[in-house]
Amino acid sequence: QVHIVESGGGSVQPGGSLKLSCKASAAIGTIYIMKWYRQAPGKERELVATAFSDGRTTIEDFVEDRFTISRDTGTNTIYLQMDGLKPEDTAVYYCDCLGYWGEGTQVTVSS
Repeated sequence: QVHIVESGGGSVQPGGSLKLSCKASAAIGTIYIMKWYRQAPGKERELVATAFSDGRTTIEDFVEDRFTISRDTGTNTIYLQMDGLKPEDTAVYYCDCLGYWGEGTQVTVSS
């Protein structure tokens, strides 16, 4: 069983920044892979970024120049630094850990 809590969402104007956090609690120790997804209204959920316990990270092409993923492996926590936010970034952002999902955190970008 993995318990996931996301936080850090909110409402910002275009060009603004937010930093999301996701903490996974599990009895299995270090979790190898953790991911950020997002789902915009009327659209399918899409992968945004991935962090591995060995320090490797990946960012999807559509946000790689604006978003950064980082990880605190010791606490099974990942972060998503989002800069230069655009209205099309508006979505619920979810953390995926071993197939377990959090409830998500809403990000709204609007003027």
